[in-house]
Amino acid sequence: MAMLGKRRPARPFSAKSGLARQEKKHTVSVASEEARLVIERLAHDGRGVAHWPSGKAVFVDQALPGESVDVAVHCTRKRFDEAHVRHLQESSSRRVIPPCAHFGQCGGCDLQHMALVAQREHKRRVVAELLARQGLEWSGDIGCLATDQTAYRRRARLGVNVGRDGHVLMGFRAQRSHRLVDISHCKVLVPALQALVAPLRTLLNSLEAPRDVGHIEVLATPEQCVVVVRQLTSRPTDEQRWQTFAKEHHVALGMLLGRDKTALQEGQVHWYGAEPQLVDSLTLPKENALALSFAVGDFIQVNAEVNALMVAQVIEWLAPVDGEQILDLFAGIGNFSLPIAMSGANVHAVEGNSAMVARIAANARHHQLPVSGQQADLNDADSVADLFATRQPDAVILDPPRHGAETICQALGKLVAQGKQRPRVAYISCDPATLARDTAHLVHGGYRIKQVAMADMFVHTAHMETVMLLEA
Repeated sequence: MAMLGKRRPARPFSAKSGLARQEKKHTVSVASEEARLVIERLAHDGRGVAHWPSGKAVFVDQALPGESVDVAVHCTRKRFDEAHVRHLQESSSRRVIPPCAHFGQCGGCDLQHMALVAQREHKRRVVAELLARQGLEWSGDIGCLATDQTAYRRRARLGVNVGRDGHVLMGFRAQRSHRLVDISHCKVLVPALQALVAPLRTLLNSLEAPRDVGHIEVLATPEQCVVVVRQLTSRPTDEQRWQTFAKEHHVALGMLLGRDKTALQEGQVHWYGAEPQLVDSLTLPKENALALSFAVGDFIQVNAEVNALMVAQVIEWLAPVDGEQILDLFAGIGNFSLPIAMSGANVHAVEGNSAMVARIAANARHHQLPVSGQQADLNDADSVADLFATRQPDAVILDPPRHGAETICQALGKLVAQGKQRPRVAYISCDPATLARDTAHLVHGGYRIKQVAMADMFVHTAHMETVMLLEA
């Protein structure tokens, strides 16, 4: 899902996790008579799975296990078909009324028809199945880190488009499509951002040239809301309207002028007024809130409450003590580094983005915590080898983007197999398929899985974070 801040790079489609649906060039849309099916189970992406009498699989949108449904095929492939429900003949006890009126049109939150408890059971089952595919049987419990809060999303990107009839559209992409779905509300946004949806719509309709607005980024911190506008062409009159909007709604306003997609990541934002001092507040059990400064282009987790649960779980598992050496890789702005350092451990944080390395250092100085920072390419085998040649950590934290940390896990597996190092490993992953792949490298080197938990970071979607502890 699109979001404010540094987007983690997409990995190539692997067909392993089933969480990312992508159209293939050989896909053919077909017209089909309705057919009745009984849903057997859920695919990893949350679609129902059934089979034709011939044995060919059918993936059915918005269908749950045990349901009898009349379906229509909308897409056929060589090995399976894709279908949608025309009539629900027999419904599951796990089915609920979707809370959002845009469900089924908007491409986000595609599990709203499923009770929350069922969503979380499904996600834990996905983790177990993907581990098993790598030969990594896990007989222990898979924990669940979650809250009751469903209005969780503290940042979002709202697309903007103008139809042929001149109607201004603002919203999110439809499922498996570039088509923009016009929304009047979004129930997973935090309340402060929900309150901006209607005024933003009103403002767009008042602009001289709404076609020149590419998208709108919104972000909520504990102290303020931020709006960053992608303005494709300079429009002084419209800029004045945006400034008036910012004053009326007490938001910090920034603008990215032009079509350069890298401008946000490089911090090329023009601020109307002082640049906002953004601070993420991380509150852990029995600890005072930890303030982490960040910039608009930095990556932060979208769900603040579940992020805090995840950080607390890693600290509990690693149980760092005074003087231990901790290596935090893909460290971001210090989401794990600083809380770990509060235990008295010495943390060395490594991040590929030099600006975020500087942010870690500044945050550590502010809190007077023993954290050092380093910029390095953690996907480069030579850089990783140099890192472990100069560091002898007691524990390693991995929090990589979607493509995972295969290079690091291969290196760690070899070090353990050779008897050179045996650090505890806490692996935090936003893709359970790459987590399973990387874990296999560690286990083959001599590691054992000790704990696993699913963090329900993205409520009403098939996406999740997974947290794992391994020891050699």
